Amino acid sequence: MKIAFCFPGQGSQDVGMGRAIAEEFPAARAAYDEASEAAGFDVAKLCFEGSLEDLTRTELQQPALVATSIACLRAVNTLGVRPDYVIGHSVGEYSALAAADAIGVGDAVALVCERGRAMAEAARETPGAMAAVLGLDDSIVEELCEGIEGVWPANYNCPGQVVVSGQNAAVDRLIEEAAARGARKTVKLRVSGAFHSPLVARAAERLGPVLTEAAWHEPSPPFMSTVTARLEDAQRIGSLLVEQLTAPVRFTQAVRGLVKDGVEMFVEIGPGQVLSGLLRRCDRSLRTISVGDPVSLQKLQERLSAA
Repeated sequence: MKIAFCFPGQGSQDVGMGRAIAEEFPAARAAYDEASEAAGFDVAKLCFEGSLEDLTRTELQQPALVATSIACLRAVNTLGVRPDYVIGHSVGEYSALAAADAIGVGDAVALVCERGRAMAEAARETPGAMAAVLGLDDSIVEELCEGIEGVWPANYNCPGQVVVSGQNAAVDRLIEEAAARGARKTVKLRVSGAFHSPLVARAAERLGPVLTEAAWHEPSPPFMSTVTARLEDAQRIGSLLVEQLTAPVRFTQAVRGLVKDGVEMFVEIGPGQVLSGLLRRCDRSLRTISVGDPVSLQKLQERLSAA
């Protein structure tokens, strides 16, 4: 049975995330120490004791998520299971690349800190919004975006769930038109900007040299990009992470690619269960499990033993 480890992005954060697993596994606690040194602030304290308001701030949320995912990964590693592929959703790609030894944990967190600051600054300079559209075919959402200036597809999360990103008025108009076309539900997201759209191009300009000049190593296990929905090598990683800032997250397409390659089980590593829910909607036959605390780690061990 082929296994993919997948790593969540923004929206999966929660107060107290990672505390239980860090208390039980010294290697997990050490991940927070490495992250704190790279970030220049106490990442563990933010994750374990920080308010939801702090954990929602882009420049804090991103290093907190990556640190927690890596801490949970180190607990998973104690089981001796090795994935066949890694995949991440948006900032979760940095966790995936660290898991594949394409970059060290400290370097990944340092890059994510810079990414969070750049995205927050771009959002302040060019305000925007994001909204999830549920219950319409992807092609219909794409058609609506093409007909409204200033809004673009941002996340292909699963069949029937596309997030759009753009100017406030344009997103509001798309919400109205999506409802008229029969959308089951539309949800305005609590985010600070129009991420994964051309409106945050300044962030890509700022991060371009940093990401392309980073010392990327060949990912092992292979890395499935959610920018291209293809397996990508070290030479392409930096430029893809730059492109990722303004390009849509093609999670649906990337998952389909992994399933085509024979993946039957996805282990979501990090806080929350957002990706597990999306994966089941991509393919109901998939086996999924989320690991973010000692209890769920035990469930993973039981699943693997029974497989």
